[in-house]
Amino acid sequence: MDQDEFLCARCARHTKTCCQGTEIYTTSGDVKRIAEHVGTSDFYEFRLPDDPVYADQDDDPLWKTRVFRADGSRRVLKQQANRDCTFLGTQGCSLPLEVRPLICRLYPFDYTEAGVFDDKLAKGCPVELLRPGQDLLTTLDMHKADADRWHKQLYDELRCEPTNARYAEPVDQL
Repeated sequence: MDQDEFLCARCARHTKTCCQGTEIYTTSGDVKRIAEHVGTSDFYEFRLPDDPVYADQDDDPLWKTRVFRADGSRRVLKQQANRDCTFLGTQGCSLPLEVRPLICRLYPFDYTEAGVFDDKLAKGCPVELLRPGQDLLTTLDMHKADADRWHKQLYDELRCEPTNARYAEPVDQL
């Protein structure tokens, strides 16, 4: 493993990361930003969660009512045949930071509608790839102020999504 290589590039080859085998929810704002960047909108689909635990969002009622449609599906990025995110490349995400889905920008911060947790990171980041003595957020150059800004944007966009009672029909073109 090349210790000088950016952590996300090492992580992309790790095969069990947030970009691999994970269903990445996208807001309609995410879809618009990504479509403007890539020039197409065929990168997402509506799908039921592979893991039913994902739908258990009792600690975040807004998420539960705005992310899921009446049939239980939600808008997610398509995956490659190996279940990698469609935008995962050898150096990590191929999308610029400000174009990535908001939940990708927030990861590995853990959060609910109430805010970003100061003392808890989401599980799943392969911290074993860090060099001895390295801190995950410092290595990723992630700052709480950015997470707070993206969190606000995410929940502002969620509030613009239809409630799941009105989300019965697929949104073909956003």
